[in-house]
Amino acid sequence: MYLRSIELSGFKSFAKKNVFEFDSPISAIVGPNGSGKSNVAEAFRFVLGEQSIKSMRGKRGEDLIWNGATSEPRANRASVKVTFDNAKKIFDIDFPEVTIERVVHRDGLNEYLINGSQVRLKDILELLARTHIGASGHHIISQGEADKILSASPKDRKSMIEDALGLRLYQYKRLESERKLKKTFENIQQVEALRKEIAPHLKFLGKQVEKLEKTEEQRQQLVTLSKEYFKRENNYLSFTKTILLEERKPLNEMLNKLAKELTSAKKILEKNAQKEKRDYAIIELEGDLSATRIHKDALARELGKVEGLIAAEERIIRKQKELISSDEHKMIRLRDVEELAREIEKEVEDTGLFARIKRRIYEFLKSKRESADSNILLEAQDALKAYMSEKDAIEKRFKEAIEKEKALQEKYEALKKEIEKEKDSSHDAEKDIFRIMSAENEVISKLNLLKAREDKLSLEENNFKQELDEVGHLVGVEAIRFKDVDIGDEKSVINENRQKQEERKRVIEKFKIRLEDSNVSGMDDIHKEYKETSERDTFLARELLDLEKSATALTELIKELEMRLASEFNSGLEKINQEFRKLFVSMFGGGEAGLILIKEEKVEDELLDEPVSAQGSGEAREGLDIKVSLPKKKIRGLVMLSGGERALTSIALIFAVSQVNPPPFIILDETDAALDESNSKKYGDLVETLSKHSQLILITHNRETMFRASVIYGVTMGLSGISKLLSISFDQATAVAK
Repeated sequence: MYLRSIELSGFKSFAKKNVFEFDSPISAIVGPNGSGKSNVAEAFRFVLGEQSIKSMRGKRGEDLIWNGATSEPRANRASVKVTFDNAKKIFDIDFPEVTIERVVHRDGLNEYLINGSQVRLKDILELLARTHIGASGHHIISQGEADKILSASPKDRKSMIEDALGLRLYQYKRLESERKLKKTFENIQQVEALRKEIAPHLKFLGKQVEKLEKTEEQRQQLVTLSKEYFKRENNYLSFTKTILLEERKPLNEMLNKLAKELTSAKKILEKNAQKEKRDYAIIELEGDLSATRIHKDALARELGKVEGLIAAEERIIRKQKELISSDEHKMIRLRDVEELAREIEKEVEDTGLFARIKRRIYEFLKSKRESADSNILLEAQDALKAYMSEKDAIEKRFKEAIEKEKALQEKYEALKKEIEKEKDSSHDAEKDIFRIMSAENEVISKLNLLKAREDKLSLEENNFKQELDEVGHLVGVEAIRFKDVDIGDEKSVINENRQKQEERKRVIEKFKIRLEDSNVSGMDDIHKEYKETSERDTFLARELLDLEKSATALTELIKELEMRLASEFNSGLEKINQEFRKLFVSMFGGGEAGLILIKEEKVEDELLDEPVSAQGSGEAREGLDIKVSLPKKKIRGLVMLSGGERALTSIALIFAVSQVNPPPFIILDETDAALDESNSKKYGDLVETLSKHSQLILITHNRETMFRASVIYGVTMGLSGISKLLSISFDQATAVAK
């Protein structure tokens, strides 16, 4: 037995807890009208998920809850719990026993539980769909609903048959797939709309990034060109600086050397420039010699004229004083000396005295030349005194004059030779000075040219530093890290035509202008935004592709489900027709009966209520029509059947459907009410046949039907309006009787 029990608590007229246990193939529930026995069938509908309160004879959810009486207050909740044996795993759940419970509260809140765990209604419906049972399926036939399958529209009849064949699960899947497909198409439209929305911005960002990439490419080119340019320029400046230093060093050395040579030559020339003094000296010597001779001769004659000499000496003293006061180093002209000598000769006849006076004058003149101070005057005064005091020594001095004459003559000859020699050295010195000065001018000219080159190099170095700063500021420090750049033979840079380097500089300037004109700011932000937007677009593209794949898969699944539904339906319909014909013939003693698949026109309202499917896109939908033909009567069609014939036909069809795909249990709520005694027996036989495949719960007044049950539950109701339960087990009673 799959169905073990059903427990009602506070449900409708069952105010208190009541448990119906079903441990036999056929169980009957009997009782007078209005006792509440049909509430049991409605309890099954309720617990199995029925959502239509009207089908359970109510208007609101609280109508299902015990409303109270004098002896029992009203309940705040109603619960129904049904228990199944799951030993054979008829339910897709890993429990040996499955309990489904539904609770409704007065505020309309519903709770659903499976084995005590709260679940959704959907979970219960999916669980039951696998076992071909449900809240309003073919396995619960209430009083007055036996004829429902006959009076239903072809579309509804087809739905009942599909439900009976266990196709509800596939229909759920198809409807769910259709909803998912519809949602997928909506998502596709949303994703496409999002892609269209971001497409212009992505295109704009793409152009910006393209511009950035072009700018970055130009920046990289500028970095590469700048590194080579800076490397070459740095080497050029370094090599040029080294070369200029090397060129300057020998020029400086040469200039220093020439300066020394010039100084030396000038010293020689200065030394030789003293020849005038020497010429004066030789003239003076000649005069001294001449004067000495003259004085030597005149002293003898003019000794008595010493006073004249004294007077002359006084004049000399005055003259010297004037010279001292005017120019201490002024030279005494030879002409003046000779004139003085001649005057003295005229006045002095004593030759000895003249000689002495002449000698003393020579000594005075000599001391005048050698001394630069006032001693000359003192010596002259002393000499004058000496002349006066040495009158007696004139002869002695005469002799000294002779000796002096001799000495002067020797000195004169030596001085003359020296003068001749100095004339040659002065000429050489002048030639050297001219040569040195010419060489100096040449070196200075070279140094000036070198200075111009150094100034140019300094300007180039400043320009180089400025270019480094500009490029570094424009493209970053990477451009000025040029030391490791390979340009081949670095020393060849100095020999390279500068026009090539200038051309490189012009190219760099062009790139600098382009980069400055690009004026792209916020590069990192643009890259980040483009990356994020691109990734979003890529994500949306992938999502769109996934949605399209999902839509394709769902479409294929719907087609597959429809094909399977059609295949299962056609196969099941054929089996139902076989059983239907067999049962119909058994109940009517012949005739024909069957279900025929037809097409019926759609109604506009139905179009609005039905979900869109691939099959439902045509002009008409499929339905099932019932064709019957009674034996020995010209009755064709359901409308011509009597009430009893309709009841037997509906029962035959219900039983035929049940035998093709038997549910775990079937509830028949007074489906035999319209049968007479003869047909009740046939009905009872069919019940026994049906009980071999499904567990039956019969709610009946028919004695023949009661006779087929092993357990009978009696439902009574007192004045309080509370349904009460009584049970009788015929099997146990028979065992006791035996």
